Amino acid sequence: MSLWKKLWLLFTVIWVVVAGLQAATILAVAEGVEREKAVYPIVWGIAAPLAVYGVIWVWLRLTK
Repeated sequence: MSLWKKLWLLFTVIWVVVAGLQAATILAVAEGVEREKAVYPIVWGIAAPLAVYGVIWVWLRLTK
């Protein structure tokens, strides 16, 4: 496995754990309509690592 994939995997694990903790905190503390705010950390927790992987993958393809 190449170095960039190892670093991306580390970033992804940390990012997902932090986003999960944020969403869990919002769900535990918020009441009613405010619980919908937990969707944003969940979406960002999935979208950000995918976007970073895509950008790095495209960059490596263009530089070869």
